Amino acid sequence: MSYTVTLKASGKTFQAKPSQTILEAASDAGITIPYGCRSGMCGSCKGRLLSGDVMLEDYQESALTEQEKSDGLILCCKALATESITIEIRESEEEEIIKSKVTPVRVESLEKLNKDVIKMMLKLPGDERLKFKAGQYIEFIMADNSRRAFSLANPPHQGLLELHLRLIEGGKFTQFVFNEMKEKSIHRIDAPIGQFYLRESEKPIIFVAGGTGFAPVKSVIEDMIFTNINRPIFLYRGVGKFEDLYMHDLSSEWANTLDEFTYIPVSQNQSSNSDQLRIGLVHEAVLEDFKSFNNVQVYCCGAPGLVQIAFESFVEKGLPEDEFFADAFTFAPPKK
Repeated sequence: MSYTVTLKASGKTFQAKPSQTILEAASDAGITIPYGCRSGMCGSCKGRLLSGDVMLEDYQESALTEQEKSDGLILCCKALATESITIEIRESEEEEIIKSKVTPVRVESLEKLNKDVIKMMLKLPGDERLKFKAGQYIEFIMADNSRRAFSLANPPHQGLLELHLRLIEGGKFTQFVFNEMKEKSIHRIDAPIGQFYLRESEKPIIFVAGGTGFAPVKSVIEDMIFTNINRPIFLYRGVGKFEDLYMHDLSSEWANTLDEFTYIPVSQNQSSNSDQLRIGLVHEAVLEDFKSFNNVQVYCCGAPGLVQIAFESFVEKGLPEDEFFADAFTFAPPKK
């Protein structure tokens, strides 16, 4: 048994089994709708239910408020159809859909970039390489089949997979990585996943990266360099304090060697190195520098709060909604 899902904007339809989320069913049908975390935490896959009914699995309230739910909004990554439905949601135009697959990986190396961030390099079996778009992410599959998502920090042409993991207080997986994980150990991942990748355009690019949100941005920038994509780039990196600004030298090197590349590090707090960076919130630094957002693309990666306020602030200043691309990092388990 399956139910018909109709997308209002395009009129496209696909079938969803009772055990499938709307997002899973759309993916199986080769239809791409916006998503980020796939775990009910970021709100990227939010759509409006116009007819029919769904059952919502557990999700985080910040991703879908009670008011939004009352207004008919649903999270497609957590909604299971209980009858045929019609939804209103922005559809993504895809040049190519790369299906994710589960594969074993070996930990090649672990290197601390600062006291809270570790760089992990992973190798696929034999001479295999993961086909992905710069900016996408992978999911570690745990022994209990739970998952932890981390963005790829390397461009696709490099063989090893690079991850940047921040130590999260009380975070089971990151505590394990920092304290127990061994080099040469074998793990399972599902990859590639995500829609945070460069779209074709000649517009200048504003990258807004909070903390380890720098990882997918690094992947995209290094892929642009490798493929000779030349567009004006403004890289804004937001951290709590200067010491959190890992790979600062790499970002500075890009600014010194690449044409039309501007690097603006932003710290929320003063420090002995404050002369090297702006003080304040990273999205506010962008707003100070850009009076209009009519002719730019924005790629924002970091905590959901940063992504949300950046989106709202930039759209208010004229950014077209479909020129904002985001990857919201989430850490806590979903709660309803």
